[in-house]
Amino acid sequence: MKGFFCVFISGALLCTVTSSLAHHSFAAQYDADKHVTLTGVVTKVEWTNPHARFYIDVTDDIGNIINWNLELASPNILSRNGWSRHFVVEGDEVTVEGSLARDGSRMANALRVILPDGTIAGTR
Repeated sequence: MKGFFCVFISGALLCTVTSSLAHHSFAAQYDADKHVTLTGVVTKVEWTNPHARFYIDVTDDIGNIINWNLELASPNILSRNGWSRHFVVEGDEVTVEGSLARDGSRMANALRVILPDGTIAGTR
């Protein structure tokens, strides 16, 4: 019985440590001092845990189309704040204000989304 208890406790601790390491903090992934404003057309919406996200095609200064990955809060938090999975749909043109990813990728944490009708949706 003592061996079973030790194995059970070890397994529980391992699961706790693993799940806590799997989640990242804002500061680890994004730089709050590097702001970005992007305007583009929505290409995809993912309403999944642990974070909802959507993607937009942005045309740069020389005409190249760049697809940006924009992270939001969890769907649960967004829903509690009045958002739905249909807050934007593919083809909508939106403007997003956020913080750039630290690794230089085309990814940002979306802090405000200006919808096609001018409504401003904020996540913080």
